[in-house]
Amino acid sequence: QVTLVEAGGGSVQAGGSLRLSCEVSTGYIYARYAMAWFRQAPGKEREGVAAIGSDGSTGYADSVKDRFIISRDNAKKVLYLQMNNLNPEDTAIYYCAADPYGGEWHFEGWRYIHLGQGTQVTVSS
Repeated sequence: QVTLVEAGGGSVQAGGSLRLSCEVSTGYIYARYAMAWFRQAPGKEREGVAAIGSDGSTGYADSVKDRFIISRDNAKKVLYLQMNNLNPEDTAIYYCAADPYGGEWHFEGWRYIHLGQGTQVTVSS
């Protein structure tokens, strides 16, 4: 059984920062997962925000490039998302997702078969 538990969400003003974390419990080797952060705003479809492959490669949505940084600690089985210079358009529920087949980073939603419960991020202007 695989569980993903996000933490670190909250409310900030525009220009502020937050750091999300996702603790992964699995009987599989965490380092072999490709991991990603997705988000879903009210009335919008879920979108990929940042992803990191099992090979360490990283990728970002254009809207968050140069503001967000994804990282992972394989020893602790934790995924992070450092979010800087937040703006109201970043308001959404953020989900941690895991792809057990690994490989390089990607945003193919169907491959991320494990999903956390989400954490709310609210940015006010």
